[in-house]
Amino acid sequence: MATATTTDFVYLHPDDNIVVAARPLTAGTRLDAPTGSLTLHQDVPMGHKIAIRTIKANQAVLKYGQTIGFADCDIEPGDWVHTHNVVAGSLDALRKTTPGTSARSPEPITDCTFLGYRRADGRVGTRNYIAVISTVNCSASVSRYIAARFGHDQLRNYPNVDGVFGLTHKSGCGMPLGGATHQQLSRVLAGFARHPNVGAYLLVGLGCEIGTAAQLIEDQGLVQLSGPNTPSGAKPGTQPPVVLSIQDCGGVARTVERGVAEVARMLPRVNEVRRQAVPASELVLATECGGSDGNSGITANPALGIAADMLVACGGTVILSEMPEIYGAEHLLISRARSPEVANQLLERLQWWKTYAAAHGAELNNNPTPGNKAGGLTTIYEKSLGAVAKGGSTTMQAVYRYAEPVRSRGMVVMDTPGYDPASVTGMVAGGANLIAFTTGRGSCFGCKPVPSLKIATNTPLYERMRDDMDIDAGVILTGTPLEQVGRQIFQRLLDVASGSRTLSEQHGIGDEEFAPWDLGPTL
Repeated sequence: MATATTTDFVYLHPDDNIVVAARPLTAGTRLDAPTGSLTLHQDVPMGHKIAIRTIKANQAVLKYGQTIGFADCDIEPGDWVHTHNVVAGSLDALRKTTPGTSARSPEPITDCTFLGYRRADGRVGTRNYIAVISTVNCSASVSRYIAARFGHDQLRNYPNVDGVFGLTHKSGCGMPLGGATHQQLSRVLAGFARHPNVGAYLLVGLGCEIGTAAQLIEDQGLVQLSGPNTPSGAKPGTQPPVVLSIQDCGGVARTVERGVAEVARMLPRVNEVRRQAVPASELVLATECGGSDGNSGITANPALGIAADMLVACGGTVILSEMPEIYGAEHLLISRARSPEVANQLLERLQWWKTYAAAHGAELNNNPTPGNKAGGLTTIYEKSLGAVAKGGSTTMQAVYRYAEPVRSRGMVVMDTPGYDPASVTGMVAGGANLIAFTTGRGSCFGCKPVPSLKIATNTPLYERMRDDMDIDAGVILTGTPLEQVGRQIFQRLLDVASGSRTLSEQHGIGDEEFAPWDLGPTL
């Protein structure tokens, strides 16, 4: 009979009635659990849970010292604990908390800097792109054709330009004029146009769409900034954005040539900007977890939370998103809220999501996905408890709507879907100039114009996908201190912000992941 050692499982909290397998374990294996010796009754995959105490039917299953669901039948020590014997149930009576009881400010860090691009409005970019922005799907191909004309050879003489990318999507028309979808899309497009990682941009439309460039410019107050390396606080020079209409230009070919000429005129000016040392307080970090597994809340997410706390200590900003994956863990954030008003904003958004999901025949606890479940996540509560760890432990300063400009310092929440491309699109539109993306199943993600650092939750994934994963947080399962990995993530974020390319950037990923959240309906 094989015997599992304490490095083969993770015991997270003294109140827990389960442990988590740190590697695949076979039936018959003897486990020296914190509650005494037991024998596994079934094979247990890595990241999955094992009962270490008797859990009676309808009794709470505890992980992180928190209820993640309820036993659907009697569960004995040594049993595999998963979807076959656990249901989500309701936590309304269990998770009530007072706002602000655990709000805290970290000890300030004053000596961290990175090399960034100071823009004319004072904000700082981590990359220097030119964006060709399609206002409607009808101009998507033209926008792509323009951007495709500027490959490596065409940019050889512009070493300070990271690239030219086409920002395309499936919307822009067939929606109520001025309605919720139109307003939200306008926020997203404007957020990318004025993003600190975009040195210049070009708007391309068809000409007859609902979401016209003229209306976008007027509603969002868009201008084209000019002047590289303008000191913070200086009055920026501005000029009207360049707008091309396929119908006015005389068709596809002529619009493409006009667009190519306009981008060529932008290149020398964008290339003039130079990286300079700036404080880490200028970083706005988007945090995301995709393809999560049972180790996400044990390794990568809490390690990223440590890095997030360090960035907040530097005076920077950290965005926690994915509102459906906060559901079930909201009490942890409410206890960290700066004020009752901020706590109520979070609760209002969660209530909106319940109504929104029900209106479309869905439930928030339909999550996790099949891949999440295969990785060991049983209920949305378990997934959410691990997901919010990305946001660290500092005060929740504000709650933002999707793609709203993020102006607060510290840890904030943005209302986004759990779907990774749509979620990150909203945070980038809000001003995030850096992305940290944790994954346990192997999500391959990038999002131009912002670099995305990939953090694997387990070592087998990291070794299997070495060309895609930047950091292995799975070493935590074999004894590397969580704090050490958190500091490693923080340093890598500074390096990436200074120009070190992530693996997703080396693959050229990021053109297809722009996915504005479409509230519907399509008319």
